[in-house]
Amino acid sequence: MLILDVVTIVCVGLMIGVELAVSCFVNPVICKLNDVAQAEALRRFARLLGGVMPFWYGASLVLMLVEGYLRRHEGGLPLLLAAIAVWGVTIVFTIAVLVPINNRVGAVASGPFPESVRREHRRWDALHRGRVAMLVVAMVLMALGILGGR
Repeated sequence: MLILDVVTIVCVGLMIGVELAVSCFVNPVICKLNDVAQAEALRRFARLLGGVMPFWYGASLVLMLVEGYLRRHEGGLPLLLAAIAVWGVTIVFTIAVLVPINNRVGAVASGPFPESVRREHRRWDALHRGRVAMLVVAMVLMALGILGGR
């Protein structure tokens, strides 16, 4: 089970690291570019991460579910279940709120963004910070659940 623990923690941790990097480093730098470069970078990131992240979120959830199942008789199970619940809420929030915004940003034709799309991206960025916080909470709960079961 140690290998599964390591794989789960690394998978979830790296994904949260990417989300944190987008929020703290990538978006602030992109927002300092000129309008055309900014729009092109945001379109490219929206398409790239919009294609990769659903699988990464899903894989992380599956790994946490397997952890929960294998630890169903251990003391850390309540923390793992809480992590799974937070992760699930985060996925629903992402699909319901953030994905539609991301898709609209990614679908805008070349050239600078209209002001409405800029506003949407600022909204996405603010909501994304909340998602990152939820993911960090889920990771802490998951790690404590895994370590608490030992």
